[in-house]
Amino acid sequence: MTTGLVLYDYWRSGAAYRVRIALNLKGLAYQSQPVHLLRDGGQQHAPGYHQMNPQDMVPCLRDGDRVLTQSLAIMEYLDETRPERPLLPADARGRARVRALAMAIACDTHPLGNLRVLDRLEAQFGADPTQRDEWARHWIAMGFQALEAMLADNAATGRYCHGETPGLADACLVPQFYGALRRKLPLDDYPTLRRIYEACGELEAFRRAAPEAQADAG
Repeated sequence: MTTGLVLYDYWRSGAAYRVRIALNLKGLAYQSQPVHLLRDGGQQHAPGYHQMNPQDMVPCLRDGDRVLTQSLAIMEYLDETRPERPLLPADARGRARVRALAMAIACDTHPLGNLRVLDRLEAQFGADPTQRDEWARHWIAMGFQALEAMLADNAATGRYCHGETPGLADACLVPQFYGALRRKLPLDDYPTLRRIYEACGELEAFRRAAPEAQADAG
């Protein structure tokens, strides 16, 4: 199946990881174009890439002559233009719940621990690697406390974040949980998140999207 989709990607980017999961869940073929965030001073700052995405961030998705940025916008675009295997529920209430879960991760938790924030902590305040990790763990823990409360003992939560089919919220949760493991955050207080993360890990769509499975990993 040829879709003409090109994903500008970095193997360890949590936001790009979300879009890889979404593409796999929807069964869409795509070409990966790595953009190394550390090499050559950060390939995301190269003039050609900057012209395509003025934020100098990944992911970026090219669909024919269309260029899309921001992971949540990309995933909803894929759902609207290729509605088979939807990432969002059919009902308005369900969609609102899934979007709230996704935004709690993508808007409120993940950005505080991403590369450019941690680099700024080091450059402006002299934060060493231990302090950078402590900062990231603090914000992930705050986000996870809220997510655990939103998911635990909620009738809409099933095997996955919403019901029995993985979707948009799971595509956001798994990369953030991966980041928590990488930062060595204690996770005993988040049994629902761990259960969902492990359930997703059993699916090929998530395994193929994992950072270590990418051609540019390392």
